[in-house]
Amino acid sequence: MSVTRVLSALAEPVRLSAIRIIWDGGEHCVCELMQRLNATQSRMSRHMGVLKAAGLVVDRRDAQWVRYRRNPDLPQDIVRIVDAVLAAMDKPGKIAA
Repeated sequence: MSVTRVLSALAEPVRLSAIRIIWDGGEHCVCELMQRLNATQSRMSRHMGVLKAAGLVVDRRDAQWVRYRRNPDLPQDIVRIVDAVLAAMDKPGKIAA
């Protein structure tokens, strides 16, 4: 798993917001992500494809929808990187996504 690919995936605001939602450890339907992030189905699917290719999420088909969750097999160094990025976004004076 490439750190560069992970950071590149997180560099886009919609993907970063999706990771923030998914990072809670639950499973989230693409329909929920679309609604919460105000994104179309095709746009959300493309973003989730990038996060999946980077190894950050895994998916599961559920009838017509796809559900995403944090990849349970992420190496700890990648988890720490994502945790640090999310923590930095929560600090006062942060750079807006």
